[in-house]
Amino acid sequence: MKNIKLVILSIFVTLAAGCGGSSNDGAAPDNTTPPPVGGIGRTGVALGPISTFGSVVVNGVRYDTSSAAFTINGLAGSQDDLRVGQIITVSGTIDDNGVDGDADDVNFDDNVKGPIQSIDLVTSQIVVLGQTVLINPETSFDDNINPASIDGLSVDDIVEVSGLVDADGRITATRIESKPVDTDFEVLGIVSNLSTANFLFSINDLVVDYSNATLDNFPAGQISDGDFVEAKGMSLNGNGQLVATRVELKNALPDVADGVHVEIQGFITRFASAQDFDVTGLPVTTNGSTLFEGGDETDLGLNIKVEVEGDVDGNGVLVATKVDIRRAKAVRATANVDSVNAGSDSLVMLGITISVDALTRLEDKSSADVRPLTLADLNAGEYVEVRGGEFPAGSGEILATILEREDADTEAILQGFVETMSDPAFTILGVTIETGGGTIFRDDNDSVISSTEFFDQLAPNSLVKAKGSEVSDTVISAEEVEFEREF
Repeated sequence: MKNIKLVILSIFVTLAAGCGGSSNDGAAPDNTTPPPVGGIGRTGVALGPISTFGSVVVNGVRYDTSSAAFTINGLAGSQDDLRVGQIITVSGTIDDNGVDGDADDVNFDDNVKGPIQSIDLVTSQIVVLGQTVLINPETSFDDNINPASIDGLSVDDIVEVSGLVDADGRITATRIESKPVDTDFEVLGIVSNLSTANFLFSINDLVVDYSNATLDNFPAGQISDGDFVEAKGMSLNGNGQLVATRVELKNALPDVADGVHVEIQGFITRFASAQDFDVTGLPVTTNGSTLFEGGDETDLGLNIKVEVEGDVDGNGVLVATKVDIRRAKAVRATANVDSVNAGSDSLVMLGITISVDALTRLEDKSSADVRPLTLADLNAGEYVEVRGGEFPAGSGEILATILEREDADTEAILQGFVETMSDPAFTILGVTIETGGGTIFRDDNDSVISSTEFFDQLAPNSLVKAKGSEVSDTVISAEEVEFEREF
């Protein structure tokens, strides 16, 4: 566990390196409007996925990036190099209003870039250069991955993965990009199983051959077990080992001094109690004044995803003023928009009211290529995919985590929890799913089953995905229905 904690801490540090304090691919627009001026700024660091641009929005805060320096995978870059869903660290100042800020430094570093070695559709995970990557409804995909899901990936595809690392060293992907075949490989992680005699070490399940690599930033000039490194290379040898051309020792602790305000999204990577835990390796404590959202302190535990904000004390511990517990979002809807009310941050599709907030990732994957995409850019009749969760619970409404505009299509897709059922139909979020003789039925292993088997297994709160055609605002004639698993 010590090594895992060091891995995650170092990933946070790598992203925060250089901090002075605390497309239809979702790229930033060429011209962005600075956010309105808020209160007096204070030094701050934010880590989380990019929600949208104009300038850049992370963890619900819009940062003016007009004077910011950008570092992309260790090289100088610009906002145009960034994409929605990538995990970045922003350092600068955060206004007292809590919604605006000014960025001094913006840093992005991918977790792993290389060929897909295996794909497991049942558990919704892939392995890239020996690193386990989990895919869930909150994973954003590059446009040229079609369909925009694990089904659009193939073994040997070259991908770049950005995500959050849990206590087991697994990467929960927030964005997956397709890369050309001549892309250099790279992976961040902790050195283990070091053999100096053979010039080999491991990063999780990847063996790295560094016999001809340039070693960078190692004080003693040598690699050691427990070092957090980035290994880069152009190929794998016959033994499946990464032939490294460069191995770089990454930074130690981030500069989060006493009084620095931190807003960090990630997994709980060490848990002793609700008053003593780590998020992405950063020590956190709560007290009687801490505000909990999405649950309470009894819901905290190892590998629970949270967003925590507060100030760092003299011991380097983040004293949380707020802990937002981020539960899995399993609801998905893809259909034509019925109506849009940009003033109320909502739209309607399939008769379902869908709301967006400052944390919703908005991306235009249609040929219109509007950047940044806002609700004001959407119109009735346009084809949109939404992923999120029912909120408030029992309301029949969706709070969107991801909203993507697509090119026109007629297929309607709805995934959610079954409310009522009466063979040959059932309802999800008030939408009736009608099945018939032409409907294909599948279990949660993707195996075809009979209509009788499907309805025998169907129960309230079963997670089901239906695909078909929208015959009215609240009725889908299903071509296929399938049991799904929550991840």
